[in-house]
Amino acid sequence: MASQGAAPPPLHMQGESFRLPSIRMEPGPAAVHSPSMRVLVVDDSERVRRTLAIGLRTHGMAVETAADGAEALTLLEGLQFDVVVLDLMMPRVDGVQVLRALKGRTQKPRILVLSARDQVQDRVEALNLGADDYLVKPFAYEELVARLLALGRRSFAEASPELRSGRLTLDTAAQLARVNDTVVTLTPKEYALLELLLRRRGHVMSRAAIFQQIYESDSTASDTVIEVLMSTLRAKLARAGMAELIETRRGFGYVVA
Repeated sequence: MASQGAAPPPLHMQGESFRLPSIRMEPGPAAVHSPSMRVLVVDDSERVRRTLAIGLRTHGMAVETAADGAEALTLLEGLQFDVVVLDLMMPRVDGVQVLRALKGRTQKPRILVLSARDQVQDRVEALNLGADDYLVKPFAYEELVARLLALGRRSFAEASPELRSGRLTLDTAAQLARVNDTVVTLTPKEYALLELLLRRRGHVMSRAAIFQQIYESDSTASDTVIEVLMSTLRAKLARAGMAELIETRRGFGYVVA
């Protein structure tokens, strides 16, 4: 178990030989929280999918996985994702075919290619087909997370990593919530909820819409968990003097005005 406030060690992946990152489930005051991102991990290696899903979920990301390009395209038809982590070498439908299928779409997620192909022409082809970033295996886990966070900010067209509302500042680079100079300690899901509402400021979000954004589709929880999450988040904001930040619109949902 990692020490309080320490970052997870590198996840070095050499083909099928790699070790799981050290995962801390309950971050302390100095720990890293993460944004309300939906991520699709597409890789034909079950070990890669499982490892990345475990690691990214501890950063508060909602993660789905697909074993090949065909499964990925099906998920992309029915669900919205902020970022896709895409392997290139897969059976049936490979990563290049997925990039070609998505290239003509007006609305599509950011795509980070994660591949053992390390030649310049491979990177050029993927980027020309619409990939937003390219990371070669083996890779460091912290670098993957940093790149995903950067793509998530870019998907919201955020030039600055800071989101503000009155005295509240959400630093999505440092992944910290502050009221004036005081850090508000949040769980990953509380942080995800707060960032989601700040990014969609002025837009009312229903309980079901929030649930879909910050929980996986196969979660055993129901959308009533959002009421509990909202209650704990509001209590922490109230103690920091921001009790009125999140409004309830009866019959519609929640909004940061």
